[in-house]
Amino acid sequence: MRIDKLLAHAGYGSRKEVKKLLKERAVHVNGEVVTDPKTNVDPNKQEIIIHGEQVLYKEHVYFMMNKPAGFLSATEDNVQKTVVDLLDPEDLRYNPFPVGRLDKDTEGLLLLTSDGQLAHQLTSPKKNVPKKYFAEVIGLVAEEDVERFKAGVKLDDGYVTKPAWLEIIKADDISEVFVTITEGKYHQIKRMFSAVGKKVKYLKRIQMGTLELDQTLQTGEYRELTKEELEQLRSIQGQPGDSADFPL
Repeated sequence: MRIDKLLAHAGYGSRKEVKKLLKERAVHVNGEVVTDPKTNVDPNKQEIIIHGEQVLYKEHVYFMMNKPAGFLSATEDNVQKTVVDLLDPEDLRYNPFPVGRLDKDTEGLLLLTSDGQLAHQLTSPKKNVPKKYFAEVIGLVAEEDVERFKAGVKLDDGYVTKPAWLEIIKADDISEVFVTITEGKYHQIKRMFSAVGKKVKYLKRIQMGTLELDQTLQTGEYRELTKEELEQLRSIQGQPGDSADFPL
């Protein structure tokens, strides 16, 4: 890969800024000064140093975050805090973005990456990738709700959702449930429960496809995906058709 492209991708500035670094003789490859932006390098075999700092090149980054409430699933906002604000500066240089959205007041599993191809694979409506949530719901959730979710719920705007899997953990004045959906309409789970006369009190995503939330992550914390987790995500084919028989 050309040295200017590699350094720009690694977050050392624009192509113009990288060329300035090269001109200033700040870049060393295997101990030799490199000034030509067209120089080809192999970051896996050669040591690249800028101002005494070794360049650790990654084509893409993949982070699992336990999203806290109060943060937008966005890369920037002029007024409110976003999940990107929770990232360390050295991780921000790769320009990661959230895959899909969690509502501002929803917690839990959020994938952030710079890999647009994987993001599309996981969020494309055609893929039907299941997403599992834990919810506390005001109202007694019953088996009839399970059947209604499985058949598809008509929302307030007339849209009928794809089949969803509803599992009752505790049925009470405040019920506890797991909900699995394969789409991501605006406030979908809240609107689904509203359609059956109930209200979501608390919502947390715990799984997306094969990726399960690391229970050791405190809210606001994140870590890189393991090699195994990434390979499993890449192999996701989604669920065929509109079948609701997909408990995770």
